[in-house]
Amino acid sequence: MSTTASISPKRRREIIDALRRGTVPQQGLDVMAVGLGRFESAIIDELDSVKQGGAQFKAVRGEYGSGKTFFSRWLTERAKKLNFATAEVQISETETPLYKLEKVYRRIIESLSTPGGTTGAFGDVVDGWFYFLGQDALASGGSGDLDQRTDELLEKRLAAVSKEAPSFAMALRAYRQMTARGLHAEADALLAWLGGQPNVAASARRAAGVRGELDHFGALGFLQGLLTVLRDSDFAGLVLVLDEVETLQRMRADTREKSLNALRQLMDEVDSGRFPGLYVLMTGTPAFYDGQQGVQRLAPLAQRLQTDFTTDPRFDNPRATQIRLHGFTPDSLVELGSRIRDIYADGTANATRIHAVVDDVYVADLAAAVGGELGGRTGVAPRLFLKKLIADVLDRVDQFPDFDPRRDYRLTVSATELRDEEREARARGDLRAAASVDDIDLEL
Repeated sequence: MSTTASISPKRRREIIDALRRGTVPQQGLDVMAVGLGRFESAIIDELDSVKQGGAQFKAVRGEYGSGKTFFSRWLTERAKKLNFATAEVQISETETPLYKLEKVYRRIIESLSTPGGTTGAFGDVVDGWFYFLGQDALASGGSGDLDQRTDELLEKRLAAVSKEAPSFAMALRAYRQMTARGLHAEADALLAWLGGQPNVAASARRAAGVRGELDHFGALGFLQGLLTVLRDSDFAGLVLVLDEVETLQRMRADTREKSLNALRQLMDEVDSGRFPGLYVLMTGTPAFYDGQQGVQRLAPLAQRLQTDFTTDPRFDNPRATQIRLHGFTPDSLVELGSRIRDIYADGTANATRIHAVVDDVYVADLAAAVGGELGGRTGVAPRLFLKKLIADVLDRVDQFPDFDPRRDYRLTVSATELRDEEREARARGDLRAAASVDDIDLEL
């Protein structure tokens, strides 16, 4: 079981628990990365370019269930190994509309994660930045006391940011001063304001000399400030995932057009070099990229994302601005299921029995059965298949010595456990299975 030998018990448990719930694990995705090898070299090259001070915008397309969320978390996991900070933002009309970049920035800060850390790492990043600043000032020597040299170095580091977002620099200065004076409540309020949080105490803002709340245009300047802080703290940069961007298609026309234009603006700012150290990964469905309710509605954006997908998928260019995921085939789904079985078995005392009872043949049979429940669409089956494999089969084999899934288990799939795209796939399969229009049950 060489593919699972290096997994720690904690990591193994996190993977299995997430899949049992039907969700994508936050870590350990490298051992589950079936079919992603063709992207790896290009992704590593792009991350290396960003690490050297460049910037990158990458668009991923794939049908529902093709693994877009898995791909984005696999990429962020790889990025963390290269010392990148990461953030994931799910686009929605109410919580994070793309045309309100101040809300997107706020969610970036809330979900900010660093290598070896958890989300919500902004405070630690800022404190670490001041530590590095002090160390650099100490090493530089020069005239004046250490605090004076640190202030001078702070001004130098924030010079470029001050031009675009002077309030970001002012709040950082005030945060340092308040922390040094032991005014922790005021310092925390300023940190929240730097993170884009609304309704910060007016007294803290007055003490820092800043006004109001962050707006759409100020958010871009604050993003610059965040990248500066990360870079000067020895991080390689920031990988930002914009997930479920296809939700723009379901928004009101005015909201959709403003959001598409904000996306175009962000792409242009990345290309212009305004955000050194930023890697943006956007995910969406083919309908979003190709349909008139999505990218095609804004010609400049469509031109920037245009990629040729008319050739054989084997020759897709992983270096292109837009790449596509092909989803799972029956063979790759079985390979994934076998890997998960191995991960599960290696964490139990019943590994020999699990491998004997849930062998590759049974894994293939279960994968085919789950795919059959979803209209034969293997590409949308991975989530449900892995959930059934773990919760209905492996858990029982592990706990009950006389349980044999071939004899004691029959696959059942209820509508309540399906996501919308899985429910749609099942409905399409039912229609195809009908021998004629007379066989279709209509509720009249």
